[in-house]
Amino acid sequence: MILSDIKKYGKRESDMIHKIDMEKYSSAVTLSDMEIFIFPELLYSLVLANIMSPVIWSWKKDPWFKSIDDMTPYKKILRLKQFIMDNFDFNLDLETWGLTTKEKEISRFKSFLSEDVIKKSNALFGYEGDKYYFSIDIRKHFGIDKYESNVIPYWKTETIEAMEAFKYKNAFKKGAGECVSISTLYAAALFIICKIPLENIYLLATPLHSQNFIDIKDGFITNNRRLITKNMWFNGTKLTAKAQRAMRNEQITIVSHNSGFVHAVYPEATMDIKAYDDFKFKLSKFLVTDINFEIFCNFLRQESHLQKCFQIKHIYNDKERYIEAEKAYDYESTSSFKVNESTLDKLLSEIDTYDFYSKPLEDRIFLNKFIEYFKSHKIDFKDKNKINGLLDELGCPNVNKKKILDALFEFCNLNPKLPGNDKIFKKTESINLTTDMDRESIISYLESLRNKNATADLAFYAYRDFSRTNWDPFMKAAIERNPVSIEACKRYSDIEVVHVIENMLNHSIYEGPRLAQPDEVWNFNRGDGLERAICLVNILKNRNRYKDIDINIENDNATVTLDHIKVIWPSRKGIQGNIKLDGCFA
Repeated sequence: MILSDIKKYGKRESDMIHKIDMEKYSSAVTLSDMEIFIFPELLYSLVLANIMSPVIWSWKKDPWFKSIDDMTPYKKILRLKQFIMDNFDFNLDLETWGLTTKEKEISRFKSFLSEDVIKKSNALFGYEGDKYYFSIDIRKHFGIDKYESNVIPYWKTETIEAMEAFKYKNAFKKGAGECVSISTLYAAALFIICKIPLENIYLLATPLHSQNFIDIKDGFITNNRRLITKNMWFNGTKLTAKAQRAMRNEQITIVSHNSGFVHAVYPEATMDIKAYDDFKFKLSKFLVTDINFEIFCNFLRQESHLQKCFQIKHIYNDKERYIEAEKAYDYESTSSFKVNESTLDKLLSEIDTYDFYSKPLEDRIFLNKFIEYFKSHKIDFKDKNKINGLLDELGCPNVNKKKILDALFEFCNLNPKLPGNDKIFKKTESINLTTDMDRESIISYLESLRNKNATADLAFYAYRDFSRTNWDPFMKAAIERNPVSIEACKRYSDIEVVHVIENMLNHSIYEGPRLAQPDEVWNFNRGDGLERAICLVNILKNRNRYKDIDINIENDNATVTLDHIKVIWPSRKGIQGNIKLDGCFA
């Protein structure tokens, strides 16, 4: 049991957390992918924690963002994208936040979702929605196959402070984060730096990925560090095909917004139904395109196995010459020109003459003829006459022409698997932040919402603010879900562990009364005295869970008392209080 003294130091009665809510509130601290799946409010809580953080606000002073307020929304977003690309890597290794087991996590969550639903809906427990990942064996793909089949990674979602702190970790030269971390960072930074209203930002989580849809002009999709416009979405490159994979193959589990969330599994939704309908309409519009010559060329770029059906005619020095389509596409990799109407001639002019033939190739369709065809024929896949007309143009002895048509339809029409409208939409208090609010006003506003909006309340736990939260969820998360520091210290005696942690840099990655979790302290080799004290307690408590341990914080010191060990480390967190972990803690 954790017994933290909350009355003596002025915490509110509302900070007392009911036992059944302790999993949710402690999950707001650890923020693992599986916890966000179970408690969907946490996805937006992390966005709000990042908006409250001084880190992103400090970016405004960076010369890179000079005069950004004078830019168009599109240029602002591109500016932000490049900043994120330059300063953060994508990271999804197994070592960063350690491992747990399926049995342990299913036991944790069984009172919230049935084991069967968890296994069918979450990638770590048996979900097999993405054909690509499971055709290559997801456990092998992520390197989990070297462990027993019940072992799964924590894959915690990082706050902006933890993302930036990766530069202190061995083998990292800049910040880093996994896909949920980057998507929530993007959402916060789009609001703060680009002044995109929160109403225009939608977060989409699937069992294997997290992306955002930004409702500006034709729309944008964030994909890890990249940003994808509608034109890019249909460019047919391998990079874009990877970005589409989650949307094409997976169930979108959570859609999160400033008005609430919709979850594929839960029957109740808190998102405003009008906002959800608007989102579905605009996302669907983004994912569908008309067919013209450029789109057709992009389609063949992605479906490269179909290039063998086509040839390209080129007039050079007043003579006709011919080349296989696949050869022309191969040359794209070394040219600034592409196979499309505007640059095709320039691309072909760069190719050596000996790659061309003087006569047409047999059994190949002329790609050029579709330039005029699509100008005079608007293709409607619902119109049989128009489809039959296109089929006549696609005659190829190498591939069934209906297969070409089916693949073209799939390329131009992506129908995402969104949570259905068969939800009970509950009216909740929206989080109405505006782009003209400063950081202090935002924190004050969110504080005023805590009793009316669970997401706002949980945001302060994701924010790790010890001055505004009950300490018990933080300590529960610290002792139960920080395996990296425990594993790393197995070879050390208790006294050696004390010395290792004592010699860490006495500096927190969080400002003010906000605290790092033990594995953040360990991974980044630094921490305030109180943070290092909690890291020490995590290691020692998990060695012998029946020992009583006290942490006392007063007079700018954190004191840990445990049998034969007593340490006193300086703390600048401005926090006073007492935490006792008794022998029956579990």
